[in-house]
Amino acid sequence: MSENKSAMPLKREHMPTDYRISLDSYIGRNGTGGGFTEQEKRIPEDFGPEQSMLGFEDTYRNIIDYIVRITYKIWEDREVEYIGDTYSDTSRVYDDYGLQLGSRKIISDTHHTTGAFSNIQLIADEIVWAGNDDVGYHTSHRTIIRGTNDGDSKYGPATNKDVDIMVIANCVALENEIFLEHVLYNNSSLLQQLGLDLNDVAAEMAASPPAGWPRDAQTWSDLRNAARPAQPLSISSPVSGFDVDAFARSNFDRLWNKRDYAVLGEAYAGNFRFHGPTGRTLAGVKPYAEFLRSLSGAFPDIRLQVDEVYWMGNDVDGYLTSERWSGTATHAGDGIYGRATGCEVQVWGITQHHISDGRIIGEWMLFNELDLMMQIMAHRG
Repeated sequence: MSENKSAMPLKREHMPTDYRISLDSYIGRNGTGGGFTEQEKRIPEDFGPEQSMLGFEDTYRNIIDYIVRITYKIWEDREVEYIGDTYSDTSRVYDDYGLQLGSRKIISDTHHTTGAFSNIQLIADEIVWAGNDDVGYHTSHRTIIRGTNDGDSKYGPATNKDVDIMVIANCVALENEIFLEHVLYNNSSLLQQLGLDLNDVAAEMAASPPAGWPRDAQTWSDLRNAARPAQPLSISSPVSGFDVDAFARSNFDRLWNKRDYAVLGEAYAGNFRFHGPTGRTLAGVKPYAEFLRSLSGAFPDIRLQVDEVYWMGNDVDGYLTSERWSGTATHAGDGIYGRATGCEVQVWGITQHHISDGRIIGEWMLFNELDLMMQIMAHRG
């Protein structure tokens, strides 16, 4: 393929209504949405039911099989050059720092990372998917990265410390090639686990920034609008009963934009658990509300939008969702990121939810926290 492609927004008919093709089914886990268990076999003998995969290599039986096995082959079998077969020559990857263009850049970055972590593992924790081989397969791949920093990296000399961090990569693939990706690495947590000071590294990186940073206005616009529907599905294609799109967007707007924390008692389960950036693991809605207040205190005018929502599941078995979101805000409050600087920042993130009986029981969320700190540090000068 390897030509410029634009990701087509998904429609309701593109959302899987069961878990026949899912990571839980593929691995043979008990239940839905629980994530990785240490005893599981990561690459099964049976690759699952066949799915239409026009243009994909014959070896892949469905989109879950494709995502799991190309990741393993590239990172753990160390066939890094295989990226050239699974990412288009014109791929666009939006990461923590900006826009990375083309498969050769991804190959170079992967060689760098495997050199810094010679025993690295990328473990599939969850994959939310939607689409088909006509509009493209959209996948939200939540991954656990583990390894020992036994080589020099862009963050400095080897520390010989072990790391265990979360990554969420939202990809769009057609004909065996990923041509669009929004990926967030939990870099702030990575730096902490390497024993580095977040503020010091953010200041150093702002003074000598990586490629693509800071984002220009066009990159920021493209990041936000890629695969975004002209109207939310809850407006353009309303349904009766429980609507995942309406549920996700309403909760997001009430929590982030309206500071209406009453929604936590309405839409979140009492045993709700949150996994977020920089080592944040929270149990219950009260500490989650405190986390949200800490962010709104630092950015009192924060205004975020949901850029894309897709999901899999049904009312009986529950839903797994992926929500990509973005916005701007002014660092006008003291607190979580130090003294207020008054600078305007770009914020974007990816959230996955596990919904059961109409309530959120689990949330996994990453946003560009290290990049956010770099923006603040650059303003401080």
